[in-house]
Amino acid sequence: MRNVKNLNEDTIVAVSTPVGEGGIGIVRMSGRAAVKIADRIFISRDKKKPSKFKSHTIHYGYVIRSEKRKAKNAKHGKEIIDEVLLTVMKAPKTYTKEDVVEINCHGGIVAVRKVFEILVRNSARPASPGEFTRRAFLNGRIDLAQAESVLDIIKSKTDAGLRASLNQLEGDLSGEIRIVREKIIKICADIEGSIDFPEEDIDADTAGSWLRDVKGCKSNLEKLLNTYHDGAILKEGIVAVICGRPNVGKSSLLNLLLKKHRAIVTHIPGTTRDPIEETASIRGIPIRLVDTAGIRKERNIVEKEGIKRSHLYLSRADLIICVLDGSEKLKKEDMEILNKVNNRSTVIVINKCDLRPKARMEEIRKIMKNGDILKVSCIDKIGIDKLEERIYNKVWSGKVNSSNEVMVNNIRHKGAIESAVEALSKAEEAITHNISPEFVASDIKRCADSLGEITGEIYTDDILNAIFSRFCIGK
Repeated sequence: MRNVKNLNEDTIVAVSTPVGEGGIGIVRMSGRAAVKIADRIFISRDKKKPSKFKSHTIHYGYVIRSEKRKAKNAKHGKEIIDEVLLTVMKAPKTYTKEDVVEINCHGGIVAVRKVFEILVRNSARPASPGEFTRRAFLNGRIDLAQAESVLDIIKSKTDAGLRASLNQLEGDLSGEIRIVREKIIKICADIEGSIDFPEEDIDADTAGSWLRDVKGCKSNLEKLLNTYHDGAILKEGIVAVICGRPNVGKSSLLNLLLKKHRAIVTHIPGTTRDPIEETASIRGIPIRLVDTAGIRKERNIVEKEGIKRSHLYLSRADLIICVLDGSEKLKKEDMEILNKVNNRSTVIVINKCDLRPKARMEEIRKIMKNGDILKVSCIDKIGIDKLEERIYNKVWSGKVNSSNEVMVNNIRHKGAIESAVEALSKAEEAITHNISPEFVASDIKRCADSLGEITGEIYTDDILNAIFSRFCIGK
């Protein structure tokens, strides 16, 4: 494997737009030779070379290649590959802090591929997944937490999740981590200073000051850890399983929550055989909705497998939406399902409230004593807004959440903060029991190292490879 220095000396190229037909296809280069390569393959309308362009300007022209024989579509003795707009952005004010050239081609597989191939032939190297963002980190434009937020922005499922990721890209989390880390480093320096003068005893005031500072830093980190649950919800969402016996309106409800026709709806019981999964945005929360097969005594091997999968999804659900038919009396299957989901995070939806009610509320409440019960009509679209409100309240447990707050939403960051808190707890215990300062300093250093892994002050190639391998090529 080439080392980081050699990788950064290469000029990389990638297609930065999805494969397929479209109005524009973007091919991006970054590196020392980016502008020189552009000089060789681009002819502008005013015949200037890209190296003479002002930074951050766009120019109309042609991507060309030299040909021994004059082609029909030749210009100035060169074969035209595509009519393009070329942008030159010179270091250091670029995404990677290197020279960057972006070529806006006509959208389409052939045109984009041919432009990409011309750049590779002229010594640009195909970029690895996430390599542009990796260079932005290695060149000091963003820290590691900010780099990870770029991927979170790309994968955001809701507006709230996008805002939380943008806050991290702006450095909100990194700022909080750096404040604590700087305090930790200062405490460590004070402790190590005392080690240099072993003949001087550590007085009670000094030890008390260390203890207060360690406790303060630990408290700040614990507050950040407490945001992980909410941050993870905004980023990943929750799994909500729609269950019930056949023909109670589960698929109709799924379609209404998704605001599109995803599941087939018929009057025939058992239409849904396999679980159907789709993600909906419900008041800013990504909800992975799962429409399951109707739960009843199976009649054949296919239905048996579908019901088996329904039970499996139920066991893993974060939230259960149990649908009952309000126009019929409760059946044995209904009672069995209610007993199964009792004491789980559940919303009971009594569907078909537009018809004459026959389901008895007292029977339902007898089983679901703390159940959240709501009447809806999927046909007339009654009560759907209230259901969305109940789901929202269930997710946040009644508390108000703001995606503008500093949050931890990354499992790697969570693990690093937990390690830092553990190290501070040991340091706190060592100070309290008057253990030698060398041991205290060791724990404090371990805390600083864990926090440094979040922002990238401390990293290994393995960490970088694990992070950036999840990126798409071209970002």
